[in-house]
Amino acid sequence: MTKEKTQWKEFLEVVSTLQWILSFLFLGVASIILMVCLMFTSWWPLSTLYFIWLVMDWQTPERGGRKTTFVRRWRVWDHLRDFFPIKLVKTAELNPNKNYILGCHPHGIMSIGALLCFSSESCGFTKVFPGVRASLAVLAGLFRIPVLRDYLMCAGLFPVSKPSLAHLLSKRGKGNAVVIVIGGAAESLASSPGVNAVVMKQRKGFVRVALEFGADLVPVYSFGENELFRQVVFSEGSLGRRLQDLFKKIMGFAPCLFVGERLVFLPYKTPITTVVGSPISVPKCITPTEEEVNHYHRLYMEGLSKLFQEHKVSCGLSESHTLQII
Repeated sequence: MTKEKTQWKEFLEVVSTLQWILSFLFLGVASIILMVCLMFTSWWPLSTLYFIWLVMDWQTPERGGRKTTFVRRWRVWDHLRDFFPIKLVKTAELNPNKNYILGCHPHGIMSIGALLCFSSESCGFTKVFPGVRASLAVLAGLFRIPVLRDYLMCAGLFPVSKPSLAHLLSKRGKGNAVVIVIGGAAESLASSPGVNAVVMKQRKGFVRVALEFGADLVPVYSFGENELFRQVVFSEGSLGRRLQDLFKKIMGFAPCLFVGERLVFLPYKTPITTVVGSPISVPKCITPTEEEVNHYHRLYMEGLSKLFQEHKVSCGLSESHTLQII
């Protein structure tokens, strides 16, 4: 029998959810504006000192970051988890004596399932996979933004760049699980309720990295991620889509026009189930050939499709739903 939530608990969940949504949308811009404005006030030494320190600290995100257990265990993540709710499902063991690259799908608008499951302890990753450390890799450009970069690093996020991935897979021993949302900005533009489409036919860089460092590949699917917001999806070739593609090319991410259930930004209360699939064994090959990359990329797509088919019904979809790989 489900325990009824108190009004206070529901309030905390809403506030915690808004905290992340507003941080995702506005913290970067607000941080830049704040630092620039401080330069023209009596607080200018504070801004100047920060920028000096920023230059000295520029490479830290790609050299292991500054993950803090305190931030990863914030109660705010627990309330955010309970708002939907979100849960993590294991289908196979991950050997702590190996390294892994977990490909998470779909991106959705904000990848909330990936954030909660792999960048916080709210879904119990370290208990579900003992001895394995999860590291969520996100858009590298975010770590060039003052203040925001420090928040992201404290939460244990890393840039999805080659130096960063190389550090995580070669300088920290074994038991590392690097999580990459493969579809990225292109996939976010396809996010809409009822849509199960992933962008990855031409996304092979993560497979090449896995081969270079001998990291096993693990498909992950977050059922419900695309149901959180209703998005205005522009057709290919339209002015709206061309503007989105241009912005994505320049900035690295695509602006999405979306609405939620309440207060515009608040997402729909749709359960998210993040299912971690079985590892695909990958040999170490410092200079992999195109044939090898294509082979393991194909195995990965087959593993992802199988994962979707086996768990779609138990995660709320009907038998008629299929996974579209673009």
